[in-house]
This record gives sequence, C-alpha cells and structure tokens, in this order.
Amino acid sequence: ALVSIIALEALKEKADIKPLAAAGHSLGEFSACFAAGAIEFADVIKLVRRRGELMQSAVPAGEGAMAAIIGLDAETVGKICSQAGGMVCPANFNSPEQTVIAGKTGDVSKAIQLAKTGGAKKVVELRVSAPFHTPLMALAQDGLREFMKSITFKDPEFPVIRNVDAGLSKTAGDVEKGLIRQVTGCVRWVDSMKKLAGMGATRALEIGPGRTLGGLMKRIDRSIKVTQSGTAEDIEKIANILNGQI
Repeated sequence: ALVSIIALEALKEKADIKPLAAAGHSLGEFSACFAAGAIEFADVIKLVRRRGELMQSAVPAGEGAMAAIIGLDAETVGKICSQAGGMVCPANFNSPEQTVIAGKTGDVSKAIQLAKTGGAKKVVELRVSAPFHTPLMALAQDGLREFMKSITFKDPEFPVIRNVDAGLSKTAGDVEKGLIRQVTGCVRWVDSMKKLAGMGATRALEIGPGRTLGGLMKRIDRSIKVTQSGTAEDIEKIANILNGQI
C-alpha cells in the first residue's frame, strides 16, 4: 500500500485524475481513499502504519491462519467453512473461483481438508501473521476507530467503492466508517468490480507493483481493460493516457 500511495502521489503531480470511482483491495482501500482526496498524504501513511501494528497484535502469533481456495465458487466455500465449525470464514472474495478463508489455525486446517476433498483445484496456505478481515480482528478495529479520531477526513472528489459491501463512499463519514468496518469484514472484490462495471467503467488503472488485480479482473469482467503501473515509465504512460496524449 505504501508503494501504491507514493505512486499515486507521483501520478497526481503529472495528470488530472478524474475517474468514475476508486477501489483498493484490503489495505489498498486506504490508497483508494487517498487517490480520491479523502485523506491527506501524511495522514494516510500514519493510518496504514497504525493499522498494521494493531492487526499484528490483535491475535497471538500462530493462532490465526489464511488460505486461498481455488476452483470452488463462493457459496461452496462458505458452506465448507460452516461445516468446519469453530472460527473460520471467507475473508476475500477475489474472483468467482478464488476465495480466501481465514480464522483460527486449527479451524482453517479443517476447512482446507474439506475443500481438498470437496473438489478444490488448489489450496494455498498464505504466509501471513494474522487472520485478517475476520471477527478475530475486533481489537484492532477498536484501536483503529480510536486512532481515527486524530485524523481529518474529507468528502472524496469521486466515490470510493468499499471493500466490505461494495457500496459507494461519497462523504467523509462514509470513508471513515468503511475503513473501520473492513478490518473485521470480508473483502468483496468481485462485487466491487461488478459495481465498477455497472457504473460504466471501460478502463481501470492498477497503481503500484504487481499485476494481481488485473489478473483478477480478467476472471470477473473482461470488458474492463486494465493498465498496470509498476515502474516510473508506467506512471508516465498512464499520465499521458489521462492527459489525452495517447
């Protein structure tokens, strides 16, 4: 997220950004709020740092886990989590056939075995330090809510699509509440990208390193063309596109 924020700051200096909406996956929602002008640069850096500290300390090391289930639809993965029992639930709905689950380590392990026997093409245990986007992050959520009292939020210049419900944050209050809710709420990325498509988007800019979100978009809606920016040259190219030079 920090790299994305810095890249966005560079892009803002080079181009007039007027998108239909902004969206960011998980921590990336903070970058999206910055892109929309709802949070100042210094404040978003503080928020990202504090969020990380709070989420790391919310659950003791080794007591939480996450895993990506590939090849099963979201409804099936939800049923598997229910069958596993305990504390495990969907955390990221990344694409129609990729859902990340999270929860207590033992319960996640049970769900992994059920997914493997239930027809999953692949299960990848993620190297993470905590079960993000689950109710186990309640302490982190409380801490972030308190910390946000020191941050000034502004109405975004364009809507931000919230992770937690794929709704649109159009006011400062919406932005703040959305960032708080997503700490314990799942990332509804499929619904978020469908929302973007429904708004009439034909092109999306993936700001920051990697091409993960562009790859997910191909599995969600191929009608939206994704331009990625992982280098300074990419930023320059995107700036030219936004300024109408390409």
